[in-house]
Amino acid sequence: MSLELNKLWQRGRDFLGVKYPIMCGAMTWISEANLVSTVCNAGGFGVLAGGNMPQDLFAQAIEETQSKTKGPFGVNLIAIAPNYQSHLEVSIAKKVPFVIFAGSFPKREELKKVKAVGTKVICFASTESIAKRMIKYETDALILEGSEAGGHIGPVSLTVLLQEVLFKFSDRLPIFVAGGIATGKMMTYLLLMGAVGIQMGTRFVMSREAQTHPAFKDAFKRAKARDAESTPQFHSSLPVVSVRALRNQGTKTFGKLQLNLIKKLQEQKIHQREAQYEVEKYWIGALRRAVQDGDIAQGSLMAGQSVGLVSDVKSVKEIIDDMVVEAMEELKKLSSGNL
Repeated sequence: MSLELNKLWQRGRDFLGVKYPIMCGAMTWISEANLVSTVCNAGGFGVLAGGNMPQDLFAQAIEETQSKTKGPFGVNLIAIAPNYQSHLEVSIAKKVPFVIFAGSFPKREELKKVKAVGTKVICFASTESIAKRMIKYETDALILEGSEAGGHIGPVSLTVLLQEVLFKFSDRLPIFVAGGIATGKMMTYLLLMGAVGIQMGTRFVMSREAQTHPAFKDAFKRAKARDAESTPQFHSSLPVVSVRALRNQGTKTFGKLQLNLIKKLQEQKIHQREAQYEVEKYWIGALRRAVQDGDIAQGSLMAGQSVGLVSDVKSVKEIIDDMVVEAMEELKKLSSGNL
């Protein structure tokens, strides 16, 4: 590996304790023990997706991951999930190496509890205000995620977030970036701008080790960047986090669900929290149908816009190696002035 690349991402390597600060994002039904451990064993950083699984199954998933890798890994806790508190308790009891908070704002005291057992904390930031709040709460690092990403997303593109957050706060704490990344060349320039590492989700979906239905991967192969659309919020009475997924019949079904829930809210037949839970319940179930059953018509095909850059299935090791080689080649061009 080139000296230049070592220097660029040394801070990220030291923070995560890995060879390559390339993170595999937590994807419900996809980022399970096998994929996470494989990423770790290849020198990267895997993140276990807890989703809303029962407490005992979550504990088992952590133990299984620990049995398959000696490398550090993270567990993703979704602050709006009904089982969030039990997941938090398990993570603290297991003293996992890293806890990554997502989905909503964790409380300051929750961060303190996690850090008290020696676990490092990473928080997602999809806006400048969230980044500032998490820094105030003393998170150890941030993942800056642009709206180009797949799954639940924020409202701001990565190019703007880089200017709002990375350029301002990269000297204060390690900042990883995510959203629309699929090439080593892109990773190079993000590192040059001050990022300490990157996170990818969609690219790792297209790995041999990702235990998804063949039809799910085939849909990714065929997709263009424009096919990965974000869902709109229809009415302020039902605040929903936008989800980016490949356009299909399931997208239309979700639109109908929103309208039905808004009608119930207006008629006071349901409380807002119940309505929001129904939304999350839909996405969890729809994603499972697509990932595990191969229902690519009604299931949720959560994907980032980088899906348009991905057309082949490779091993996790090959994906990481390709990223590193391409980054090194780009740095050589920069050093020689042969761009």
